[in-house]
Amino acid sequence: MDFEGRRYHLIGVGGVGMSALAQTLLDAGAVVSGSDRLLDSGGASSVFSVLRAAGVRLFPQNGEGVRSDLDAVIASTAVESGNADLEAAARRHIPVLHRAEMLARRVEGRRLIAVAGTAGKTTVAGMIGFLLEQLGFDPLVVNGGVVVNWDRSDRIGGARAGRGTWAVIEADESDRSLLRFSPTWAVLTNVSKDHFELEEVAALFRDFAGRAAEGIVADAAATATLGAASAGRRRRVEPPELTDFNSAPGGVGFRYRGRPARLAMAGRHNAENARLALAAVEAIGGETEAAVAALGRFRGIRRRLEVVGHINGATIVDDYAHNPAKIGASWSAVADGAKRVLGVWRPHGFGPLALMFEELADAFAAAMRADDRLYLLPVYYAGGTARGDRTSEELAAAVRGRGRAAAAVADYGELERTLRGDLCNGDAVLVMGARDPELPAFCRRLAGVAPDSGGNGQAGAPCSL
Repeated sequence: MDFEGRRYHLIGVGGVGMSALAQTLLDAGAVVSGSDRLLDSGGASSVFSVLRAAGVRLFPQNGEGVRSDLDAVIASTAVESGNADLEAAARRHIPVLHRAEMLARRVEGRRLIAVAGTAGKTTVAGMIGFLLEQLGFDPLVVNGGVVVNWDRSDRIGGARAGRGTWAVIEADESDRSLLRFSPTWAVLTNVSKDHFELEEVAALFRDFAGRAAEGIVADAAATATLGAASAGRRRRVEPPELTDFNSAPGGVGFRYRGRPARLAMAGRHNAENARLALAAVEAIGGETEAAVAALGRFRGIRRRLEVVGHINGATIVDDYAHNPAKIGASWSAVADGAKRVLGVWRPHGFGPLALMFEELADAFAAAMRADDRLYLLPVYYAGGTARGDRTSEELAAAVRGRGRAAAAVADYGELERTLRGDLCNGDAVLVMGARDPELPAFCRRLAGVAPDSGGNGQAGAPCSL
């Protein structure tokens, strides 16, 4: 499809998926504008600065950005009926397209690698895109997170403007939009309960895998879930088992097909992610030794166990974890090397909190050690019709009932005061959650509270635990 000169308006353009779509449409020659609820209240975000520098015109979400010369308005499933931009589009008879539909049009004519899974898909998609770039494939990439290697002040690092025959995308199951894609290769990271009950999630991934033209990359557990979807003429690729795993400051190490590999990301789960990415690159013809060497140059994904700074000898880590599997993996990764983990989590919606309530309480209790602590912010609510059936106070009580220290805090001010009074030398503060743009901003604000000393912060006082 020819995008040159076409005009698109993206609702919720500050989100990770929409901002990457905006960037890739700009790369294709389109004229892009966007709105965001955060702009309605005069809120600021570093994403807005990057979008403006890239050429996106930004508007409040009040309909004023929906002009009569638009070719389409683009929205995600999160945008509810009654939205002012949607109503303006209806009045002006402007087509409204789902984000996934526009992304599918953007990758038309490319050989597509689509990465799906309950956890890890952003990291795996970013790794595959980066490795293919390093191996000379020049891929087009549209990801749900910022690849640190591609992050710049004038473009969104979740998208890469490649001219090669391959494209790499992250495919989302939360709204079933992954079924809008017919990939050449499907990559499935894992299957667990998240936005839907487990059986419904598994059925979605089976349908997704069944749309792959040539092959499927998945480990043994995910392959078992796929069942007949991996049969027929499609190749089925299972990566080799992870061997000689070791954790060290600044990342992890392991062996891949006997070759020593290094990754500048913490956690065994990220080594597992790398294993999938390497297998996918091999599956389309990438050379193993070169791919393993390139992995050592991958600097990670923004908000995936991202160390943003230090305060009083404690390390501040920003992470996107928002479901039980991700929370458990991130907590365990940070605990490896920290005296205590002071975890912060903000539920990203009333619906997900209610759906996963017991699993979340179990995940926190299982990951936390005796001296670790959990602080829960109020449920993030960006407007709409969601019902507040469960609260952060109830979740904190459920975690306490499982024998771990947990408390709800009223707001970021109380959270900051509490953490500053509790931090000790050798602690790690793990801030987790999706959707709320204040989470990464809070991490950076907290890391800047105490003067930095050689990147390690001030020496903290000994803890009395």
